[in-house]
Amino acid sequence: MEAVRIAGDDLLVDIEVTTRSHHFALAGYNAWRKTLEVKIKSPPLKGKANKEIIKEFSNLTGRPVELVSGLKSQQKTIRIRGMSKKDFIQLWPEF
Repeated sequence: MEAVRIAGDDLLVDIEVTTRSHHFALAGYNAWRKTLEVKIKSPPLKGKANKEIIKEFSNLTGRPVELVSGLKSQQKTIRIRGMSKKDFIQLWPEF
Protein backbone atom coordinates (compact mmCIF):
# COMPACT_ATOMS: atom_id res chain seq x y z
CA MET A 1 0.00 0.00 0.00
CA GLU A 2 1.66 3.18 -1.21
CA ALA A 3 -0.41 5.46 1.02
CA VAL A 4 1.59 4.26 4.03
CA ARG A 5 5.32 4.92 4.27
CA ILE A 6 8.02 4.87 6.91
CA ALA A 7 9.68 8.07 8.17
CA GLY A 8 12.30 7.09 10.74
CA ASP A 9 10.44 5.55 13.70
CA ASP A 10 7.14 7.05 12.55
CA LEU A 11 4.61 6.33 9.85
CA LEU A 12 3.27 8.77 7.27
CA VAL A 13 -0.21 8.03 5.93
CA ASP A 14 -1.77 9.83 2.97
CA ILE A 15 -5.53 10.18 3.34
CA GLU A 16 -8.40 11.67 1.37
CA VAL A 17 -11.19 13.00 3.56
CA THR A 18 -14.94 13.08 2.98
CA THR A 19 -16.70 15.29 5.54
CA ARG A 20 -20.23 15.29 6.95
CA SER A 21 -20.59 11.51 6.99
CA HIS A 22 -22.79 9.63 9.46
CA HIS A 23 -19.77 8.19 11.27
CA PHE A 24 -15.97 7.96 11.16
CA ALA A 25 -14.80 5.16 8.87
CA LEU A 26 -11.98 4.02 6.67
CA ALA A 27 -13.86 3.62 3.42
CA GLY A 28 -11.18 2.06 1.24
CA TYR A 29 -8.02 2.61 -0.73
CA ASN A 30 -7.88 4.86 -3.79
CA ALA A 31 -5.24 3.20 -6.00
CA TRP A 32 -5.27 6.07 -8.50
CA ARG A 33 -4.49 8.76 -5.90
CA LYS A 34 -2.64 6.34 -3.60
CA THR A 35 -4.59 7.45 -0.53
CA LEU A 36 -6.74 5.90 2.16
CA GLU A 37 -10.30 7.15 1.91
CA VAL A 38 -11.56 8.39 5.28
CA LYS A 39 -15.09 9.49 6.14
CA ILE A 40 -15.62 11.81 9.10
CA LYS A 41 -18.65 13.37 10.80
CA SER A 42 -17.32 16.90 11.24
CA PRO A 43 -17.73 19.72 8.73
CA PRO A 44 -14.60 21.40 7.35
CA LEU A 45 -15.05 24.48 9.56
CA LYS A 46 -12.61 26.04 12.04
CA GLY A 47 -10.38 22.96 12.20
CA LYS A 48 -13.13 20.60 13.39
CA ALA A 49 -12.41 18.04 10.66
CA ASN A 50 -8.67 18.05 11.40
CA LYS A 51 -9.30 17.60 15.13
CA GLU A 52 -11.60 14.65 14.47
CA ILE A 53 -9.02 13.00 12.20
CA ILE A 54 -6.30 13.35 14.84
CA LYS A 55 -8.57 12.11 17.64
CA GLU A 56 -9.94 9.11 15.75
CA PHE A 57 -6.58 7.93 14.39
CA SER A 58 -5.05 8.31 17.88
CA ASN A 59 -7.85 6.19 19.35
CA LEU A 60 -7.56 3.53 16.63
CA THR A 61 -3.80 3.19 16.75
CA GLY A 62 -3.14 4.00 20.41
CA ARG A 63 -0.35 6.33 19.27
CA PRO A 64 0.17 10.10 19.07
CA VAL A 65 -0.97 11.47 15.70
CA GLU A 66 -0.31 14.82 14.05
CA LEU A 67 -1.32 16.42 10.79
CA VAL A 68 1.75 16.98 8.60
CA SER A 69 0.18 18.52 5.49
CA GLY A 70 -3.18 19.40 4.01
CA LEU A 71 -4.62 21.59 6.76
CA LYS A 72 -7.12 23.11 4.30
CA SER A 73 -7.34 20.31 1.78
CA GLN A 74 -9.20 17.03 1.36
CA GLN A 75 -5.86 15.32 0.72
CA LYS A 76 -3.86 15.16 3.95
CA THR A 77 -0.82 13.44 5.38
CA ILE A 78 -0.78 12.32 9.00
CA ARG A 79 2.19 11.19 11.09
CA ILE A 80 1.66 8.32 13.52
CA ARG A 81 4.44 8.30 16.12
CA GLY A 82 6.28 5.05 16.84
CA MET A 83 4.16 2.72 14.70
CA SER A 84 5.41 0.23 12.16
CA LYS A 85 3.85 -0.21 8.74
CA LYS A 86 3.13 -3.85 9.53
CA ASP A 87 1.21 -2.94 12.71
CA PHE A 88 -0.80 -0.28 10.89
CA ILE A 89 -1.77 -2.59 8.03
CA GLN A 90 -2.79 -5.33 10.50
CA LEU A 91 -5.43 -2.95 11.90
CA TRP A 92 -7.21 -3.08 8.52
CA PRO A 93 -6.43 -6.40 6.79
CA GLU A 94 -9.06 -5.72 4.09
CA PHE A 95 -6.82 -3.00 2.62
